[in-house]
Amino acid sequence: MQAWQVHENGEPSEVMRLEDVARPVPGDGQVLLKVRAGNINFPDVLMCRGHYQVRPPLPFTPGVEICGETEDGRRVIANPALPHGGFAEYAVADAAALLPAPDSLDDAEAAALHIGYQTGWFGLHRRARLEAGETLLVHAAAGGVGSAAVQLGKAAGATVIGVVGGADKAAVARELGCDVVVDRRSEDVVAAVKEATGGRGADVIYDPVGGEAYTQSTKVVAFEGRIVVVGFAGGTIPSPALNHALVKNYAILGLHWGLYNTKNPKLVQHCHEQLTELAARGAIKPLISERVPLAGAADAVQRLGDGVTTGRIAVVPTGDQA
Repeated sequence: MQAWQVHENGEPSEVMRLEDVARPVPGDGQVLLKVRAGNINFPDVLMCRGHYQVRPPLPFTPGVEICGETEDGRRVIANPALPHGGFAEYAVADAAALLPAPDSLDDAEAAALHIGYQTGWFGLHRRARLEAGETLLVHAAAGGVGSAAVQLGKAAGATVIGVVGGADKAAVARELGCDVVVDRRSEDVVAAVKEATGGRGADVIYDPVGGEAYTQSTKVVAFEGRIVVVGFAGGTIPSPALNHALVKNYAILGLHWGLYNTKNPKLVQHCHEQLTELAARGAIKPLISERVPLAGAADAVQRLGDGVTTGRIAVVPTGDQA
């Protein structure tokens, strides 16, 4: 079969190589899956660079989220068991962690329903306890993680402010349903958010960026607001001033979604049921900006790492556009 292999760490476009390799052999409790679509995530970029908390042995195949097909023909969502990731024709995954792919979504959409939407659901509902009528601010609102949070926030009855970088991404954020869109390249984020909220600020802030975005968050978080720290796509890990959190009465909440798979896997299943129901009634739908063939995976992973993509890019090994 064909699979992308990383033999050394570096930029994805330089270290990912498409090779002919043997099909992976499932271990105890694992199943072989035919990959119908793989979704590109920022951890794929970080793993190529050797900067992710999980460092699979070299060589490895990236791709942490797929819609696959079991040997008996079931369509499932899975996180492949590394080093046999999803940017390949076949992958392996833990049988106990497979989730049914919603009938309301095609393969690429189903592949993108998992990590980003689970992270958004846990961040907004489990950690921040977002309530209807509150104001939610989402950084990188046109990206894969941010777009999921926007849709989930709207589904929860929140007023959503989306922060983006550039006019094209601003247009995407509006289409996603943001009530207010702030272009950080042409606007003062702090001033724009304060104006949009009448000086009150945002009740919940969803931050997958870090760096300057986190600093902005501390300036616009409302009284008893909650800042959910999801990741550091901006490349800089901030050091929060805890005296500032005390003075302004806000909470800083960390979210590592992957921990729930081991600490409380029943919650992951419950979340998937909630997401499936939301998808069935059209309240959420993964934004697939591109569907690329297997040969285009390395270029697509690099573009995500460079921050020039919107929504999600799906890798479709069979060439089908579904």
